[in-house]
Amino acid sequence: MVRLFRLLGHLPLSFMQGVGALLGWLVWLLSPAYRLRLESQARAAGFNPPQYRPAVAAIGMMVAELPWLWLRPRQQGVLDRVQWDGAERFEAALDAGKGVILALPHLGCWEMIGQSLAERYGPTRGPLVALYRPARKAWLAPLVASSRDRPGLKAVPTSVAGVRSLIRVLRGGGYTAILPDQVPPLGQGAWAPFFGRPAYTMTLLPRLAQQSGATVLLCWCERVGIGKGYVMHFEPMDAPELHDASASPEAAATAVNAGMERLIRQAPGQYLWSYARYKQPAQDI
Repeated sequence: MVRLFRLLGHLPLSFMQGVGALLGWLVWLLSPAYRLRLESQARAAGFNPPQYRPAVAAIGMMVAELPWLWLRPRQQGVLDRVQWDGAERFEAALDAGKGVILALPHLGCWEMIGQSLAERYGPTRGPLVALYRPARKAWLAPLVASSRDRPGLKAVPTSVAGVRSLIRVLRGGGYTAILPDQVPPLGQGAWAPFFGRPAYTMTLLPRLAQQSGATVLLCWCERVGIGKGYVMHFEPMDAPELHDASASPEAAATAVNAGMERLIRQAPGQYLWSYARYKQPAQDI
């Protein structure tokens, strides 16, 4: 599988995106269960078919981009494919020296965020430090590990020691990125509304912000179109609960979900509606 991914990583990104769009629609047509989950969650969130149907192709493109993003030749960068919107907010937050937490949902091409940040800011601002859990599937583990093994990226384990390390990084003025719309294991989250429905939401992000004093920014990487590149967006997240240690976990989680909703409403056709966002949390092993 690694050899196949490595081979695919040498193909043009635009070609892989086109193939991915077709595969996305093929899965949609052949899997009633997949189609039902995607459609029901998008509709329950208040979106109509013209708004969410582009996500069918976008999800396929997201998968097809991975070989290029993970295993393209190491000397091949990404910055020539990325435009920046609001980067001055990110740079100003770094200049303040209090650390930065980027909150990003499963929207657009989130895998591009780490790589573009690492390439643009790693040489002068230090690496993007993020929590990393090895893939549970044995064949996928080396692929995911290789994607994190690039200059400007540093992974720390998803453990108490890893979280403490991340707090030190933030207090030292560093930066990280977190996908807070991912369902955490039982005991690591709180129930909070997400598009009007209770969703088990991680409390890690607000805890990091409260303990480190870091600035929190919303971030997402817009996929402009097949072969047309990406736009990295940064927006403020002015939620007082993220900096108030007395705020309840539920209040802080609600504030985080509100931020995620704000971004998703900008481009519902690029959100991962097929993700089981409302599932019961699993017991961590």
